[in-house]
Amino acid sequence: MDYEKFFSDSIADLKSEGRYRIFCDLERKAGEFPRALNHRPNGEVHEITVWCSNDYMGMGQNEHTLSAMHEAIDKCGAGAGGTRNISGTNHYHVLLEQELADLHGKESALIFNSGWMANMTALSTLGAMIPGCVIVSDSHNHNSMIEGIRHSRAEKKIFKHNDVEDLDRFLSQYDVDTPKLVAFESVYSMDGDIAPIKEICDVADKHNAMTFLDEVHAVGMYGPRGGGVAERDGLMDRITIVQGTLAKAFGVVGGYIAGSDAMCDFIRSNGSGFIFSSSIPPGVAAAAKASIKHLKEHNELRERHQERAATLKRRLTEVGIPVMPSVSHIVPVLVGDAVLCKQASDDLLLKHDIYVQPINYPTVARGTERLRFTPTPLHTDEHMDHLVTSIREVWNRLGLKEAA
Repeated sequence: MDYEKFFSDSIADLKSEGRYRIFCDLERKAGEFPRALNHRPNGEVHEITVWCSNDYMGMGQNEHTLSAMHEAIDKCGAGAGGTRNISGTNHYHVLLEQELADLHGKESALIFNSGWMANMTALSTLGAMIPGCVIVSDSHNHNSMIEGIRHSRAEKKIFKHNDVEDLDRFLSQYDVDTPKLVAFESVYSMDGDIAPIKEICDVADKHNAMTFLDEVHAVGMYGPRGGGVAERDGLMDRITIVQGTLAKAFGVVGGYIAGSDAMCDFIRSNGSGFIFSSSIPPGVAAAAKASIKHLKEHNELRERHQERAATLKRRLTEVGIPVMPSVSHIVPVLVGDAVLCKQASDDLLLKHDIYVQPINYPTVARGTERLRFTPTPLHTDEHMDHLVTSIREVWNRLGLKEAA
């Protein structure tokens, strides 16, 4: 086999379908978010406005976050020095887990190197080690949840997205004493819709099932203290296991789960993704703790965030841009063609110094290719004016579909 030809042909196929992903070479400007420098292949450097960052609240640039990271680096150095079991449990890790447990009203929390690893490790460990466990998963769940369930080798069922009746139908197939876990998200990041958490919990309780809620795109942004949609809706006590990230609203990197002492200890003691991974640096843990504490105390940032998202949806709709239905802070704009989606993204960047990433298959279904905007509390009216004018120009020139 000609291995290099196989690799090259595979990449060529992606490019011909308009699905080849090109990294945007960015240099974030400390203290000036959402502004950044874009280094281009021709050697030019342009100052741009980022409209697709997952740093949803701008906390990666917050003075409290930065100060905490500097302090921890000065105290402890760069790395943690090992896995959590072998010299790598720094005091900042312990403090961060306490902060996270408090955020979600749980007994304990456990931190991982990423949200992906938290989902993968927790779900694979639970499914593999609970005898006869059945995992019932929402059809739109994130890749990390899918991979965790797959690697658990537990029996799995996939219920229709946010369809409580379909969930009930699957759970009804099992005896009440059969171990069961319902895995779902709160905010689904590509469409911006929100799960009916109460109704899912009602069905799970009816069938004696655990609930595993991914709040990755909600922590820091929903609820009076940023505990997520479950906190906003007064449902945190009904969730068995909550999973979240430190890399989005909290502006750093890492992931976590929170739940009972026994459950977290079970994952800590058995989850290979936790046991065999080096710890996140103390500076990262300190920064995340400071960010969480700040967002707990500043609900006005969440109010501003929601206002910015609502304003952008309204303004784009007013000029005929097809904003897809979204009840969250996610602002998806339908293009419906992979090649044109990438072209629109390229034109916004190269002609207007606006960066928004094209979202194509397999992240979303074919025919639903889109631009996904994530306004933050730090996007000003001037930023929005420039975006609306620019996207209207691109839409006209490329002949893209208008809002119905």
